[in-house]
Amino acid sequence: MPVRPSAGGPVPIQFDVDPTVAQLADATAQFVREVVVPTERECGGSVHDAPEALRERLQKAARDAGVFAPHVPKRWGGHGLDLRGQAVVFEAAGHSLLGPLALNCAAPDEGNMHLLEKAATEEQKRTYLRPLAAGETRSCFAMTEPAPGAGADPRLLRTTATRVPGGWRIDGRKWFITGAQGAGFTIVMARTSGGPGDPGGATMFLVDADTPGMRLVRTIETLDESLFAGHSEIVFDGCVVGEEQVLGTVDRGFEGAQVRLGPARLTHCMRWLGAARRAQDIALERAGSRMAFGSALGDLGMVQQMLADSEIDIEASRALILRTAWELDTGSAAASQLSSVSKTFVAEAVNRVVDRAVQICGALGVSAADAPLARLFREVRPFRIYDGPSETHRFAIARRAMRPYRHHVAGRSVASGSSV
Repeated sequence: MPVRPSAGGPVPIQFDVDPTVAQLADATAQFVREVVVPTERECGGSVHDAPEALRERLQKAARDAGVFAPHVPKRWGGHGLDLRGQAVVFEAAGHSLLGPLALNCAAPDEGNMHLLEKAATEEQKRTYLRPLAAGETRSCFAMTEPAPGAGADPRLLRTTATRVPGGWRIDGRKWFITGAQGAGFTIVMARTSGGPGDPGGATMFLVDADTPGMRLVRTIETLDESLFAGHSEIVFDGCVVGEEQVLGTVDRGFEGAQVRLGPARLTHCMRWLGAARRAQDIALERAGSRMAFGSALGDLGMVQQMLADSEIDIEASRALILRTAWELDTGSAAASQLSSVSKTFVAEAVNRVVDRAVQICGALGVSAADAPLARLFREVRPFRIYDGPSETHRFAIARRAMRPYRHHVAGRSVASGSSV
């Protein structure tokens, strides 16, 4: 069993599920099947333009069922699960596209709650975290910008925050900001020193929705439609906020954001693994009942290979998620590397599983009205881009892996005998 050195000696990674967590996961699975899936069918999984009443109704039902806010600390009314516990419950919630929304553990709010818990002052927690955790408001995280601004490379940040009497003036443009339409507040990343390309100099700000100078330009039409309120483009033009709206430390925003981004990548994996398991279950049901060429589809070798490969992808993804969750929970130095590994592998594995399910189900697989596979196929594809495209994570993974093997000789970087 893999171990991580610690002050007290090797510590085994625990994969067993706490009985309380298992009970919550079972209750979540039942709630999603009985309450959330019918709602998903009614709206076709699309909630870009859904009314707040739909979210409020689902979240009230989750609260009544005792499954609301599994990730939120008990201080703020949640179940207080660590990431290993969240992995089990979030997968159960991810069975439906609207499951995470119902439990109030969907992006971007779930990641913002974690960030506020770690980085906010006590006053900021009372003002922003408390209502967010209770489902009384929504939020968004505004970092991504149109080219040539911050995207896969956040150091290209161009939105600026300039000191003015009593606070800061924010100017810039953000896009693909999930959940911005109707959000009660925005966490904005802006440059307070340096210029585009510099590794530091960013600061996070809490900006209330009614702050003058912040304007939502448009909702962007995208391939996916299951994230509440969709993705928007926002302009900040002379948007002034007070000094008390700084979240974390001035000029240390990139470092502060990592508190959010590492776990948020992993919780994305947890939720989408639930969708992959659902797709595989649909494929298995079809393979066992659909007759073709004198036998059930599941008796045909090529179909068996697809089913087996999907089982392998699901099990490997779950194991990797749990390992990474353990590393994050225990503060391991390996957490950053494994977070990137998990995001890359699971995003691609989920796509493979859903794609195979569509192929096995044939016409049923591409019919959005008769099975959820077409919706799932549309929803999971952007996952390979959001929270860092696979290529960016591979770049980071390779660089970290190379560090022990890299030497500097006569001004050149040399690794394994080759100039790089």
